[in-house]
Amino acid sequence: MTLYLMNFLPWLALTGGEEAGTMLTDMTVWQAIVIGVVQGFTEFLPISSTAHVKIVPVMLGWGDPGVAFTAVIQLGSIAAILWYFWDDLVQVTTGMVRAVRDRNYDAPDFRLGMGILVGTLPLIVGGIFVKVFIPDYDNSFLRGSATIAMVSIVMAGLLGIAETVGSRIRTFESLKFHDGITMGLGQALAIIPGVSRAGATLTAGLFMGLERATAARFSFLMGIPAIVLAGVVEMKDFFDAGTPTVSMVPMAAGMMATVISSYLSIVWLLGFLKRHTTWVFVWYRLAFGVAILTAIALGHRPNL
Repeated sequence: MTLYLMNFLPWLALTGGEEAGTMLTDMTVWQAIVIGVVQGFTEFLPISSTAHVKIVPVMLGWGDPGVAFTAVIQLGSIAAILWYFWDDLVQVTTGMVRAVRDRNYDAPDFRLGMGILVGTLPLIVGGIFVKVFIPDYDNSFLRGSATIAMVSIVMAGLLGIAETVGSRIRTFESLKFHDGITMGLGQALAIIPGVSRAGATLTAGLFMGLERATAARFSFLMGIPAIVLAGVVEMKDFFDAGTPTVSMVPMAAGMMATVISSYLSIVWLLGFLKRHTTWVFVWYRLAFGVAILTAIALGHRPNL
């Protein structure tokens, strides 16, 4: 076990500004499916999906899947969340239109819809701030391994505190306009690598006194505009990357794997939180951060 950990730790030391390392070219269908499953399951859990999509293929000796492939398979996560919550989206949208027509601005669907829309603004403002004031953000210290590790540990602590002190008595029907703003502020923290959008919003929901499953469901709905916007940005990176290094068949297989695993991840998490606490995610994030710091302390600096 010790030898395994010593071999595993170097792959966790993801440092900003380091060379990209070996790229995964000539990707097989099997490799694409594995990476797609990793993307799908981690996207909606309160852990960082970006780090896992990079770590797992490198740890397996395949190399970095690259920006283009990552951008395409993230469309699968978008498709899955729209698929699962389509009825909710139709209800909220038609409810908002009906509320505006009837000038009934206290209608539950109107308040929920406006909360989701307004709650997306902090993320947009934060993204613009980073773009304007931190032009070399991809190579900044904020994306360094030490930052990711410490952020993961801090977010684990906050989730643990929210799990402990949260009243967990509020249901989905109790959601108000200001709840969207509060959760939106938490969502904006996901600009910092290692925070995890799902983790930040779930933590905010528990602090707001929501039931675990309610907090997760609201987090998913809140995340739809954010994930779609992120997908648009990722597709820009896809076109900027030029000719894809992955052929169409593996790319299609990876995207399909992402759709299915993302959908199953949503179903599993909502069911899990109805019967269990979030402590498993707290301990996982704590261990993840400690492992990265340990790798740094041991002097490992792999080129990923």
